[in-house]
Amino acid sequence: MTHTTHTPIARAGKESTSARTVSRPATSGSRPGHGPLSRVTPWLFLLVPLVLLITFTYVPVANMIYYSFTDWDGVSPEIQVTGTANYTELFTRPELFRVFFVSLYYLAASAVQIVIALYFATVLSFNLRLRNFFKGILFFPYLINGVAIGFVFLYFFQDGGTLDSVLSWFGAGTDHAWLGDPTSANVSLAGVSVWRYTGLNFVLFLGAIQSIPGELYEAAELDGATRWHQFRYLIVPSIRPVISLSVILAVSGSLSVFEIPYIMTGGATGTTTFVIQTVKLAFQFNKTGLASAAAVVLLLIILLITWIQRRLVPDEKVDLV
Repeated sequence: MTHTTHTPIARAGKESTSARTVSRPATSGSRPGHGPLSRVTPWLFLLVPLVLLITFTYVPVANMIYYSFTDWDGVSPEIQVTGTANYTELFTRPELFRVFFVSLYYLAASAVQIVIALYFATVLSFNLRLRNFFKGILFFPYLINGVAIGFVFLYFFQDGGTLDSVLSWFGAGTDHAWLGDPTSANVSLAGVSVWRYTGLNFVLFLGAIQSIPGELYEAAELDGATRWHQFRYLIVPSIRPVISLSVILAVSGSLSVFEIPYIMTGGATGTTTFVIQTVKLAFQFNKTGLASAAAVVLLLIILLITWIQRRLVPDEKVDLV
């Protein structure tokens, strides 16, 4: 009688052969992730955001562009197309563009707030006592409603108000009207914007700095780098994209300032910004067509400045490890 001996290798070969025989590849129509429903699913998730974006962003912008070529007063049902008459009036009246000089105060204030935010974000990124407490103090002003801030600082700068009371403790004169002349009024309002928006830049810089791996700081300390060297050669190059974003927000925000000066002065004493002037053209003088043209010009200026800034300082891929 002959006995057949099955070695482990032979048995493994038979098992693999049977496994290949039993397991059959799925057809292309049954592969997960390749059906018609799977291709439509991402668009179903994007449907609601796209509808909201188009309804509340692109449709109003399209209407604004259309109104800029009309003489609509914002009330009358009749709209007459006037072509480029609004743009011609806008560029031939110097007083309509003179208000852009007010934006220079806020642009300087934006530079100050970026420097302050970057300084505190760098300092508080290291181990310090009560650093979470100071983080909350710096970010808290950004959480306050702009209307409330306007009324608070309106009493702060008024004659005999909080600022005059504090200065009187040091023997300084209190007969200065802080919101009475264009220079001091614009400087005061720009100072309010620094107080309010420093927290936003601070959070952006702090998050970017804390994303830098700790091993790089340890290596820098082993090489004898001081805090200044770490800031100059490690922190600033690593957070350059965030700094670029803050600059873009600062420039666009300086050109579109509205809330604080409108509440505190209403645009009086030379504090009228381009947006305040546009609002007055639309709702005070019933020139919605001209106001729409001004809004379109402001949008184009912001887009142009942003494009120039991105061309001069392009995004760079930063490899931290």
